[in-house]
Amino acid sequence: MASGSSLGSIFKAYDVRGVVPEELDARRAYAIGAAFAAFAAAQEEARRVLVAHDMRTSGVMLSRALIAGAASTGADVVDLGLASTDMSYFASGHLGAPAAMLTASHNPPEYNGVKLSLSGAHPIGAESGLVEIRRLAEEALASAPADGAVDSVAGNPRVERQDLLEQFAAHVRSFVDASRLAPLKIVADAANGMGGLVAPRVFSGLPVQLEMLYGELDGTFPNHPADPIQPANLVDLQARIRATGADVGLAFDGDADRVFLVDDLGAPVSGSTTTAIVAEAMLERHPGATVLYNCICSHAVREVIAEHGGKGVRTRVGHSFIKQVMAETGAVFGGEHSGHYYFRENFRADSGIIAAVVVLEVLSRAKVPLSELRKPYERYADSGEVNSEVADPAGVVKAVAARYGEAGASIDWLDGLTAELDDWWFNLRPSNTEPLLRLNVEAKDTASLATHLDELRREIAQASAPA
Repeated sequence: MASGSSLGSIFKAYDVRGVVPEELDARRAYAIGAAFAAFAAAQEEARRVLVAHDMRTSGVMLSRALIAGAASTGADVVDLGLASTDMSYFASGHLGAPAAMLTASHNPPEYNGVKLSLSGAHPIGAESGLVEIRRLAEEALASAPADGAVDSVAGNPRVERQDLLEQFAAHVRSFVDASRLAPLKIVADAANGMGGLVAPRVFSGLPVQLEMLYGELDGTFPNHPADPIQPANLVDLQARIRATGADVGLAFDGDADRVFLVDDLGAPVSGSTTTAIVAEAMLERHPGATVLYNCICSHAVREVIAEHGGKGVRTRVGHSFIKQVMAETGAVFGGEHSGHYYFRENFRADSGIIAAVVVLEVLSRAKVPLSELRKPYERYADSGEVNSEVADPAGVVKAVAARYGEAGASIDWLDGLTAELDDWWFNLRPSNTEPLLRLNVEAKDTASLATHLDELRREIAQASAPA
């Protein structure tokens, strides 16, 4: 059993996440389930909740405890079983019910967590209910059974099982015209995560050739971490693409809501480039529509949106903010540099595999390799995310803002500090969960990028040095 009673350490800005069983065990999952069901009932009179889990070794146990907790409040529960996070969002929209997804995304095997949404895949974050759910869970914890009542789920009349995998796969395929797809050869690296369940079912209905790499579901991640934003985790996929002559590589994270593309030469495609490609495709279908992009996306994204008649809206980083702005603006699509892609017709939720099939249709119609298709969208040099550990992240950001403000930069505070200069820009923002600063820099070319990145590193070091 996890020690102590406080749940504060595992409730984050967007979800619940912690080490099993030290921080998150069956008792706490039961309390979270009871709290979530009570919150949903109060918010929208929902008496039914959905629960799904990924392939982590603790997933079944925690899922049953969360189900038992929800059912203890009188809620009816639909057990979706194994699912990707974007499949749980689809279920929430398709069935019109709140959903809890047991996952820790790309974190190491010892972690697990919960992503929560209200009906219609409406996100729950710290500013939209997660603080209240934590309070209710703290109360429920006092009487929660030590074993999470996991054995009470089997045969419970309040719990039913549904498998929505085929319906989700059909939903993903609805975003493309299958008759326009070329017989492209795809290698998908699931990293032993949920992409191994979802990708074969989606692509089995499309005229493409799919080879799965590490497609076996295994929450111990025996081959490499399920974190495709790290270049080291793309090495095997890159080698396989080169060895087989594949047209496209897809790298999924553990819960398969994010995807990163790799081209036919084995070169990774950034989230900004993918956002620009998909934005153009969505604007072709929805002329003049609004498209969102977050504040660390390449300036190329906003340029592509404008060039194709769209209205670009810049947002904060993070799914709860983007989904809210999508609802407010009616945006057809939104993209993040981190590999999250949001679609209005997907209940405004993010789905990596929907973005992937849209790119495949663009690629099929263009009749050029991805290594050529990407070039018009890649107009600048970027650093990617550079993290620095500092004792006072907010203080450092303030000092850096003052320095560049004095130098004539245009400053905004939409999400951390964004400074626009003559032919380069940067964003510097504190992490939500760690004593880190996250820096993204973009410049006109690689030489300019190197100069400005070194300059910013010096500024950060100077600002964080003891007085």
